[in-house]
Amino acid sequence: MSAPRLTRRMVLEARSEVSDGAGGLIVAWAALGDLWVAVAPGTGREGGAEAVALGEVPVKITVRGAPEGAPSRPVAGQRLREGGRLFRILAVAEADAAGRYLTCFAREEVPA
Repeated sequence: MSAPRLTRRMVLEARSEVSDGAGGLIVAWAALGDLWVAVAPGTGREGGAEAVALGEVPVKITVRGAPEGAPSRPVAGQRLREGGRLFRILAVAEADAAGRYLTCFAREEVPA
């Protein structure tokens, strides 16, 4: 495997729930740090409900490897932010046998 070109900087964020003071919870996202990444498009698909067609293109985001449990190692349920763009991490796998790089299988979140 040739080394990927990690040329884009994204912020790794973790979800947390904060009390709203009225017995409910507010979802908040806390920045864990910056990661340099390479982004490649995944396979597109089309789906829909009734008369509405929805397009979806997942992405593969490559980051440097980090040990299990390290705050810089992405996990499913976290997200990456690049400016106003958000990428929800669905799964993470080692990209090479030595664990030098990780592949994050993600989906870009589009505001409604």
